[in-house]
Amino acid sequence: MSEQKATREQRRKEQQKKKQPKQPIKLWIKRIFISVLILGVLGLIGGGSLFAYYASSAPKLDEESLKDPISPEFLDGNGDIFATVGAESREYVAYEDIPQLMEDAILATEDVRFYDHMGVDFLRLGKAVLANISSGFGSQGASTLTQQVIKNSFLTNEKTLKRKAQEAYLSVQLERKYEKEEIFEMYFNKILMSGRTYGFGTASEYFYGKELKDLELDQIATLAGMPQSPNNYNPFKNPDLAEKRRNTVLHLMNLHGKITDVEMRTAQAIPIGDSLLPEEQRVANINSKYDAFLDIVLNELEENGDGDAISEGITVYTTLQPKAQQQVEATLNSDMFPTENIQSAVAVIDTKTGAIAAVGGGRNYGADRGFNYAQDMITRSPGSVIKPLLDYGPAIEFLDWSTAQTIVDEKITYTGTDQVIRNFDGRYVGSMTMREALYRSRNVPAVKTLQEVGPDNAKEFMNRFGIDIGDVHEASALGGTDKQISPIQMASAYAAFGNEGVHTKPYTITKIVYRDGKTEKVYKNEPKVVMKDSTAFMITDVLRDVLTIGTGKTAAVSGLDIAGKSGTSNYGADEIAKWDLPDSAFPDVWFTGYTTNYSIAVWSGYPELKDPMTTDAERYLSQEIFKEVMGNISNESSTKRFKKPSSVVEVTIEKGSNPLKLASKYTPNNLRATELFVAGTEPTAVSNYYEQLELNAPTNLTVDYDEGSSSAKLDWKFKKPKRLDGSVQFEVSVSINNGPSQNRQTTNETGFVMQNIIPGSTYVFSVRAVSEGIRSDSASVSLTLGAGVEEPEIILPEDPEIILPEDPIEKDVEEVPEIIPPENPIENENSENGNKDKEKEKEKEKEKDNNGNGKKEEELIPEELPNEIVPPKESTEPEVPIAPPTDESLTP
Repeated sequence: MSEQKATREQRRKEQQKKKQPKQPIKLWIKRIFISVLILGVLGLIGGGSLFAYYASSAPKLDEESLKDPISPEFLDGNGDIFATVGAESREYVAYEDIPQLMEDAILATEDVRFYDHMGVDFLRLGKAVLANISSGFGSQGASTLTQQVIKNSFLTNEKTLKRKAQEAYLSVQLERKYEKEEIFEMYFNKILMSGRTYGFGTASEYFYGKELKDLELDQIATLAGMPQSPNNYNPFKNPDLAEKRRNTVLHLMNLHGKITDVEMRTAQAIPIGDSLLPEEQRVANINSKYDAFLDIVLNELEENGDGDAISEGITVYTTLQPKAQQQVEATLNSDMFPTENIQSAVAVIDTKTGAIAAVGGGRNYGADRGFNYAQDMITRSPGSVIKPLLDYGPAIEFLDWSTAQTIVDEKITYTGTDQVIRNFDGRYVGSMTMREALYRSRNVPAVKTLQEVGPDNAKEFMNRFGIDIGDVHEASALGGTDKQISPIQMASAYAAFGNEGVHTKPYTITKIVYRDGKTEKVYKNEPKVVMKDSTAFMITDVLRDVLTIGTGKTAAVSGLDIAGKSGTSNYGADEIAKWDLPDSAFPDVWFTGYTTNYSIAVWSGYPELKDPMTTDAERYLSQEIFKEVMGNISNESSTKRFKKPSSVVEVTIEKGSNPLKLASKYTPNNLRATELFVAGTEPTAVSNYYEQLELNAPTNLTVDYDEGSSSAKLDWKFKKPKRLDGSVQFEVSVSINNGPSQNRQTTNETGFVMQNIIPGSTYVFSVRAVSEGIRSDSASVSLTLGAGVEEPEIILPEDPEIILPEDPIEKDVEEVPEIIPPENPIENENSENGNKDKEKEKEKEKEKDNNGNGKKEEELIPEELPNEIVPPKESTEPEVPIAPPTDESLTP
């Protein structure tokens, strides 16, 4: 029964389901449509209300603002205005004077439906909306020429709904109040063309030195393409980008039927630089100030998407230090340059913050010079200035090298080639420390260091500074990089060495404030640790030596703790042959140096690579400029010395020991070196190669008395130890009549003459060798004199050359007293053969005197003690150098 009941209930439920009516699909579609319609109406009402609200707060149309650019203001680091950019030198062109081809180019590029819309192009706007939905808000604009006039006259560059709403509203109002031709004229004269150039008429004169009516098609297309990105498409600065943009404009003109295919291709084939105004014909704006620095500011605005903002009356706060900028410009415009055409660039960076304090774009740089060597010069080799960044910095950072690391300077070739790596002096000097290799700028050790570091580590280290040098190969170690570095980049990178390894991307702008005085945009580059503080200090300590004992002594400034590096590039063999240059020619000279306050990079060379430098005045020019700038700007504030961090230890090692060992107390001074190590890597073992140095006493010490001059001449010999590198001196002392021994002379000779010998006295002479604080035992000899007769020697009668006296004298012979030996025996155990040779030595000296080679001694008052030592003939015994401890030792 229960099963039957369950079955009946199931059937009843099924019947009820069948009786329920189905909801038609059309009903759901209708409901959705009504909902969307309601939302749309609400959206329109809300949007309209919001639009009306924004429009009500829009500024009033003002004809003066519509026609003239609004000058932005640029403030230095002290908050004082140093420049404004506006309509002072603008060439205003009436509509009827604008060539038709010029108008066609602008409209084809910027607003092809200009004469068809009412200020806002809704068709173009719809395409932009779809692009913004797919790529993000603000990814594509749809501004008409009318809207650009409104934005540049009244509104900020912010991408907000409020600004867009006000821009659309005012654009419609502008179209109602003015004719299309009047609006085009406003745009034509108001638009920013580059840097500080407004309007197409001004740009025509600036870039081509022509009036608009005289421009060719390719020139018109170049100008028409510039407003989209004024600084990037500046043909003076970026000819390659400008040419691509010009060709795009020509394509658009052809697409819209303004020029033929032949005209397009003909104009596209013309090199963009062929028709530009030559640099020597560009006249600088004499009313401008700090032009090179202002160039960098304008470029930075462009890079941050605010290139158009300067036409909106913004206020730009910069890092400019006026006194530093004035010093840079005064130096570059001084008479210190060896030739008229040589150029130089200077970049001054705040070591701690990375802020650009001053810029020297070139000699006699003006607003219309175009090429700023401090920033744009990225086509010339940095030479050896690259070595701390690419070679030795990474070696310390990644390999924990010490400044005592041994490197051998020897003849080698680039890997896989037969090209010999040469040093600037053409020599190879053998083993040396890393410190010496860097401050002496040896090329072979630099290449060997890069080989040890490896190209990947070297490139990664460079990338930390935001610098791309392309692929790294062995020639990169000497400045032969695929991509080059500007003076601003170089000064910024070196600043990190002086700032304990912390680097900040160089910048000139701290913030911009819009026309309302309230809205602002802060520019802030975050500092980043790019290396260990041990790496930074160890490189700095070595680079200090560059200015004291290395290649950069000309750049040193008295009283300043400066570290730095010089650099000189060279020509390749093909370039020397191509331009018929002397082998001594060089194209670039650098010097980059820093204190705890400033980092300065200086480049010098000729604008054309084929024009070489050959003289010392040219070679040291960058160092002279550095010294002048750094010395003067550092007077404004105190400069702290570089401080050694706790991560670095300083120990005295024995040069040439392998592995490195601490110097012992017996290590010769010339082989002792105080070097830096990363803490924990310093050697602990003490070298035992050198034991206590002992000096042998002088040998063959003899004395010869000259009765005629009352003088005694001492001679001795001395054998210098092989391990002794220092000089040897001899202390001569004398005791008279058993009195105290007194030091009479210290001499470098192996002999001396003592005058005013008193007859009837006994003299004991002692001589000892002295070197590096070590004294030998004494060698001694005595001389006893009777009353006017020299007694140490008796001449026998049988000597055929001696004529014996008469009887009275013969009787006196029996009365001659005995020879009195000296009370102090000769101390030198090595001089036992000295007396045996005494007779021969005396005979030789007599022969010299007879031949006129002896020295005539100056007579003294007999009662005076001798106070003048007359050195004998200079010893001819050669010095024996110290043998190095091992094959890896340093060459003395």
